[in-house]
Amino acid sequence: MSPDQLERALATIDSLNERDPNLISFSGEERPKELVHSELVTQWIERLDSNPSDALRLAARAHHVERWVIPRSEYPKGRAGYLKWRAALQRHHAATAEQVLAAQGVDSETTARVRDIICKRNLRSDPEVQCFEDALCLVFLETQLTALAGRLDRDKMLKVLRLTLPKMSGAGREAALSLELNAGDRALLQQAVESWQS
Repeated sequence: MSPDQLERALATIDSLNERDPNLISFSGEERPKELVHSELVTQWIERLDSNPSDALRLAARAHHVERWVIPRSEYPKGRAGYLKWRAALQRHHAATAEQVLAAQGVDSETTARVRDIICKRNLRSDPEVQCFEDALCLVFLETQLTALAGRLDRDKMLKVLRLTLPKMSGAGREAALSLELNAGDRALLQQAVESWQS
């Protein structure tokens, strides 16, 4: 794909994410949640991969595009309902990304690659998909760890972190330990890392 196609596709995805009615406060500014998350995932991709492919950059921006159009409340409570919701979201994100890329005349190979990354195909064996997963986990820790720790007791938080850490590569876990966290969150993350490794 051409540089112009890439920039137009990224701009279109950003414009969709700007419509998110859910706002979050990050770095002292309230902005659309999925726009912020897509920017943060992109930043982590660029830190973890010195030369990310166009497909990886597009997947980073589109990974939650229009997430708000499929509310969690439309699916049953419990883990089974949650997993169905997540699967529906993943399909929607990938399909929306495909529509954006088709409108820009992006080649089918790049489009298929973006879908594979968003759907996390071959997670353990595909370095780009693993980089993508690392970035997602890092943004989760960066933006949601403190709020989640305020709602859950320590044992439940450790369980959440022990589920998150195995998804990450060694480089991803190293990056997690370098995050600027408050003392309580840092201690919690360190404990989770140590107990998971033992």
